[in-house]
Amino acid sequence: MAGYEFGFILEQALGHVTHAKNLLTNVALDQEVRAHWGLIDFEAGGIAGRIPVYRSNWTVRAGLRARRQVARINGQTKLDALFFHTQVPAILAQSWLRKIPGIVSLDATPLQYDELGAFYKHEKGPAWLEAWKWRLNRDCFRSARRLVAWSEWTKLGLVQGYEVPADKITVIPPGVNVHEWRRPMPREPHANPVKILFVGGDLARKGGLVLLEAFRALRHLGLELHLVTKDRLPAEPGVFIYNNLAANSQPLKDLYHTCDIFALPTFADALAMVLSEAGAAGMAIISTNVGAIPELVRDGETGLIDPAGDAVSLTQTLRDLATNPALRMTLGERAVAHVTRHYDAPTNASRLLSLLKAEADAARAEGAATSR
Repeated sequence: MAGYEFGFILEQALGHVTHAKNLLTNVALDQEVRAHWGLIDFEAGGIAGRIPVYRSNWTVRAGLRARRQVARINGQTKLDALFFHTQVPAILAQSWLRKIPGIVSLDATPLQYDELGAFYKHEKGPAWLEAWKWRLNRDCFRSARRLVAWSEWTKLGLVQGYEVPADKITVIPPGVNVHEWRRPMPREPHANPVKILFVGGDLARKGGLVLLEAFRALRHLGLELHLVTKDRLPAEPGVFIYNNLAANSQPLKDLYHTCDIFALPTFADALAMVLSEAGAAGMAIISTNVGAIPELVRDGETGLIDPAGDAVSLTQTLRDLATNPALRMTLGERAVAHVTRHYDAPTNASRLLSLLKAEADAARAEGAATSR
């Protein structure tokens, strides 16, 4: 029988959807844990979608939905611990964090998000509103027993921006199921066209338009560019567009395995999960010095870093990789080793569950001491 009853309240927006899918798969492997899931959808539809504040404010929408989900789960079973990802649905559910031992996980702090906000079409509000928002987040971080940061960059943002003690934060990246993304056969130098892969729903924010500009300057080398995105683009020579590939699907994995270079010259990301997928697939990676990306793509070691928006630099980096198969192989092999060690989803889910078990055990001991 399960020794722990844990509630997982998970935001369903952008890359957090894939993170939730990986948690659903890997938490189920622990027979000591009975997991109860509350998936917080981003969209506001139906009658609720016509309520002004509810419709337009994701924090309000996520918080109210989270409160209902926790109440539903706790009404069915006595929860030993709660896990929120991200802090957005936890902000208005702090009463539950004070009743049930809770861990809050996040990829970026609100202040860090503000720094990247222009690329997400996000604008800061008036000073009084920003101060109120800061206090709400600070109080949420205080209410949690522990915080899980996706990266050292996120941890630094919590310490410097929200007065969180460093020893309250554990860095656990999201990761991928490395064994599922590994290439069936080792990579070898080949005479076929060198293939560049880009995976990003928002083509502009993820740097896809800059990549297209760089590719056009190198098309004469016989390269191919494969774009996995939601955006529609006109046809052009050497460019292949995929608009309907699902996350974690076999066709998507096959594309990672058949391409040689992974390029994500993004303008704004905390830690793009597609980079760990590319690393697990043994690809030579190009990205930018944004958010926590340099922790995964270590320049000159596990990949190459270009300035965001610099098409000239990106063109040269692509040229170097396209014409140097030995460099591609070396970077890919190092990326596999780095991702396997630090970004393996089953391993990191186990670390996360260990934290939840420790908090549940501590709460049980506190309850027993109080009873005595």
